[in-house]
Amino acid sequence: QVQLVESGGGLVQAGGSLRLSCAASGRPFSRYTMAWFRQAPGKEREFVAAITASGESTYYADSLKGRFTISRDNAKNTVYLQMNSLKPEDTAVYYCAGNRMGVVTAPQYKYWGQGTQVTVSS
Repeated sequence: QVQLVESGGGLVQAGGSLRLSCAASGRPFSRYTMAWFRQAPGKEREFVAAITASGESTYYADSLKGRFTISRDNAKNTVYLQMNSLKPEDTAVYYCAGNRMGVVTAPQYKYWGQGTQVTVSS
């Protein structure tokens, strides 16, 4: 079992930045592909970014490339999401997810955090 706990969400003005963190405990973190998803009110959960177990490869939703950066520190069992140039449409609950099956962009990961709210004001 893997437990995931997100932090770092909050209220920010448009154009600002936030860095989300996801701390993992349980099974060896370094074996897991990790991803970030988000879900806005009334919308489906959508893929944001993913990173392979080694951290060598990263994947992004096309609409977010250039503004968001995913990274991980396997020594700290933590994955990060740096979000820059935030827009009101980035407002959502952001979820951390993990699996051992490789990168998928559908919300089919085995392990999920509880989510952290990000609100971007105009």
